Amino acid sequence: MSLTAQQVTAFEEHGVLIAPGVLSDADLQPTIDAITDFVSRRARMLHAQGKIDQLHEVEPFERRYAKLHAQSPEIGHGIDINRMRASAMFDFLRNDHLLEAVSCLTGPEITCSPIQHLRDKIPSRLAREQDFYYDTPWHQDSGVTWEEADAVRIVTCWIPLVDATLDRGCMQVMPDVFKNGHLLHHAEGGTTIRPDLLPQVDPLVAEVGKGGVVFMSQFTPHRSTPNVTDWDVRWSLDLRYQRTGTPTGRPFHPDFPVRSASNPGTVLTDHQSWCRLWEEALSNDPPTKGFHRVV
Repeated sequence: MSLTAQQVTAFEEHGVLIAPGVLSDADLQPTIDAITDFVSRRARMLHAQGKIDQLHEVEPFERRYAKLHAQSPEIGHGIDINRMRASAMFDFLRNDHLLEAVSCLTGPEITCSPIQHLRDKIPSRLAREQDFYYDTPWHQDSGVTWEEADAVRIVTCWIPLVDATLDRGCMQVMPDVFKNGHLLHHAEGGTTIRPDLLPQVDPLVAEVGKGGVVFMSQFTPHRSTPNVTDWDVRWSLDLRYQRTGTPTGRPFHPDFPVRSASNPGTVLTDHQSWCRLWEEALSNDPPTKGFHRVV
């Protein structure tokens, strides 16, 4: 779905756009099915090892994972896009409805950044102390890219797979602050904007229904909020796109073209090739320079 002129203007002026109805249930269901299959395989394995008693197979997608996690946090091992490497997830990275909207902000030559995640935000009461990422503090996405990408427009697409309500722990964002560029971050409490530099801005509560997308600049401060439900999981995808040929800020991980009007043959469409790129990247030694830009 193309963004309207008013929506593009809102993004340009505020660095954030909450866009409902970008995606249909049919767009999202294959990814939901892939997650469901992965969780089921993990659950059966843990059940066979005696680490969980109940498989909760009749529970709906938005609740089953929490009930499994309550029995064994090991259910979450390997749940991320570049670890699961599911065919449906690879296909979704090239979803036409999503890319049509993205192209309104990046232009027609689009590359998928390697910074891409699947988030499984369980209810707060189930989170453990070591789940340091659980309530992500105020940060900019530029805080997890190298400086080489600061001159590039990188568009974050935050995509809920269930309704992202305040109770379920939706995001808060700071509009307009992106105009200040990158703010210094430190590592205390998770990669976060240094407290003395945190803008004094009333945050926007970014509630968004399933099928909507929150588009953000890489310089837009945002954070997650607690999930105060009993059993609901706030499943979401965190993807980034930019103009092809520009640095991603993660040169050691694979980016790839997902749309090209000028040279469509460059678009990566083979799932196995994508898997091999990630397998090779993850098998290499990590770079001596850290992933996160902290002082």
